[in-house]
Amino acid sequence: MNTPVGLSTRDRSWRHRRLDPDHSLGLRLTLAATAAFLVLVPFALLALLVLGAWSPLSRLDATITDALHGYAVDHPAWVRLTEVWTHVFGPGPLRVAAAAVVGWLLWRGAPRLALWVVTTMTVGGLLGALLKLLVGRHRPDLLDPVARAAGYSFPSGHALNATLAAGVLLLVFLPFARHSRVWRGALWVAAALIAVLTGLSRIALGVHWTSDVVGGWLLGVAVVAATAAAFSTWRTRVGRRPARTAREGIEPEVAEPGPDGRHA
Repeated sequence: MNTPVGLSTRDRSWRHRRLDPDHSLGLRLTLAATAAFLVLVPFALLALLVLGAWSPLSRLDATITDALHGYAVDHPAWVRLTEVWTHVFGPGPLRVAAAAVVGWLLWRGAPRLALWVVTTMTVGGLLGALLKLLVGRHRPDLLDPVARAAGYSFPSGHALNATLAAGVLLLVFLPFARHSRVWRGALWVAAALIAVLTGLSRIALGVHWTSDVVGGWLLGVAVVAATAAAFSTWRTRVGRRPARTAREGIEPEVAEPGPDGRHA
């Protein structure tokens, strides 16, 4: 009779710790980890459909690609504008921007937040490259292409890296806007535009299927959510209060000058 009671007590204790906002594995971390898992589920399903060449998905991809390609062929100015966007917000420039943020964070005395930025960008980039090789999906093969790209197609590296960079920059700079609803909204809108428009530019240029881009978005969100959850674990373990991520980022202290006036 004692064993079930003991198990029940431990079970309640386990649930309590994960629903306790003040515990190192409390409510906020549990919700963040759950969010990461829930985003990975549709990504995994999409990857399986791509691997299985599911006919409805293939037809949808082809329909969207043909429509956008037809528009691009008839509008060279649109193609040039899209090419500029896709190059400016490509993986290379975004990684340079992330590296600049890392340097700035180190200068401010926030090495753990800098490490989070490096980890998020690196893990996401490596996962994307590995999945491209594993899935081995070919890019659209158009008769009159307006742009070309090398390598496999799923997931879109541009969409993935734009989502990673947008998420990283958003969570790093939200602390500086936590007292202004307007600036917070502007940061969220800017992050969404970078991720969404970069992904759409790849479809518009005919170098990715729509499902490639959606896969890149989903994987990027999952990686940012997972690494942010891990960072939240460290915060609570060192005694810092749980951060309201959507409002003040993952390390609000980065916006607060320290004794030397430089760091959080």
